[in-house]
Amino acid sequence: MSTVYIGIGSNLGSREDNCKAAVRHLIDNGIKVLKLSSMIETEPWGVKDQPKFINMAVKVETGLGPEELLLLLKQIEAEIGRRQTIHWGPRVIDLDILLYDDLVLKTPELEIPHPGISERYFVLKPLSDIAPEIIHPVIKKSIEELLNEISK
Repeated sequence: MSTVYIGIGSNLGSREDNCKAAVRHLIDNGIKVLKLSSMIETEPWGVKDQPKFINMAVKVETGLGPEELLLLLKQIEAEIGRRQTIHWGPRVIDLDILLYDDLVLKTPELEIPHPGISERYFVLKPLSDIAPEIIHPVIKKSIEELLNEISK
């Protein structure tokens, strides 16, 4: 079994309910949810002219490999109602693999750790709620250290 941290975000519809639905879908698909962060409201990233996001992170345990988990997350997004729009555009739900054990992986479809973790408050703050001590496997700093660096 692998320990994985997943980022969850929503800025369309009932944002909090969408995030809760994503967690339920994870559980319904055999993913063991170990910890939930609090939900925070954040400014949009990339495309600024859109509603604010609700973001959170979850710590899970799974027997799925990274690619299998990515496919499941895409399936859950579709079930909740996500439709493809512009890059970084508004979305009903967004599920991202942030960290997967200590794995470092880069394929055309998937990059782990998720790129941009170290610069994104909306990722680091929820992640620090549930795993401040976890070390980023590339940068070699804890999530708490990375959050403190961008919060200054």
